[in-house]
Amino acid sequence: MHILPTGPIGYNKNICFPQKESKLNVLPVFSGSTSAGNPLKKLQKYNDIICPYFGVPMIAAAKETKIEKKLDECRNVKDVYKILSSQTHYMQPVEKRIFRMFVDYVNKFPDVTLPDILRKHYNEALIKLKLEEFNVLDDVDKISLDLSPSQALEIHRRTTKCRQIILENSKENIFKRKTLLSSFDDIHPRRDEAEVFERLKERAVYLPTSVTSENAFIVKYADRTQQEIAKRLLRVSIGTIEHIRPDSLGGENSIANFMLVSANANSTRANIPLKNFIERFPNIPKNCQKYINKIIRIIQNGDFCGYETYPYKVKRTLQDESEGLINLDLSKYKYSEDCAEQVAREYKQRKRGIIR
Repeated sequence: MHILPTGPIGYNKNICFPQKESKLNVLPVFSGSTSAGNPLKKLQKYNDIICPYFGVPMIAAAKETKIEKKLDECRNVKDVYKILSSQTHYMQPVEKRIFRMFVDYVNKFPDVTLPDILRKHYNEALIKLKLEEFNVLDDVDKISLDLSPSQALEIHRRTTKCRQIILENSKENIFKRKTLLSSFDDIHPRRDEAEVFERLKERAVYLPTSVTSENAFIVKYADRTQQEIAKRLLRVSIGTIEHIRPDSLGGENSIANFMLVSANANSTRANIPLKNFIERFPNIPKNCQKYINKIIRIIQNGDFCGYETYPYKVKRTLQDESEGLINLDLSKYKYSEDCAEQVAREYKQRKRGIIR
């Protein structure tokens, strides 16, 4: 039996961890009107549909549930490795790096738990996380200099308070990214400053989270249970229904405005305009093509009936929202747009008993 050393482990017991949540809740809650996107729930039963934003295969919720039941029985890192080693292709970049860190302990310390491993790396991760946060806050301050002096001073006041909270590392006063983002709603720039202010908010959105930063993951989950940590590695890869044009920006409640994207991609994009999101993730056009290729195969195999026009509709929305950066190739689709409309119409008529 191998025991991980508990003395010089690099874990300072005096450091305050973030407050522990009472239940596992790693997936974001997505609001807004999505009723027209409900047909995409039929696609959630499929494994390996490519996330159109991040390019990683999405895992079916039913499969994830079965895996989680097995993870409930895991006692140590070796047990977790046995279950998840064959599922790494579903892991997002941050989760994959965390899992590789766990793998390093399998042979030497197979009986150590996942929280023990994260605690070993906690101190260094906390320092790196603070630097990541400061880097974004510095950029926000620089962008604010293009606003009026009074608005720039107000932005600096808020980012300075954020830095103070980050440095204090107090359990009672934790820095929360969403608090800063929400505070921007109270600032009303002049009309000629609106573009600069939007650019500022978009930069602030990229403050590190456990979805985007390995260091944020370690800091957030070092005080969680073995099961919470293990389940987190795959949960963010479950498919969720996403507005292509955000609801808050006037996106229509139409199936043409919805895609299935991984939970962490949905959370990371938030309400960022698609064109701007592509600037940070330039592989999105290529990933969208992989996504629609899979959808086409599903339709041509006789599933997703009644929605044969979906590839054409989503193509137009993506092209419009990306300002031409995304132009899906549908040449391998067996239905022309007119034929797809006819097939979809006839299917719906059969369901209503109008034709046989």
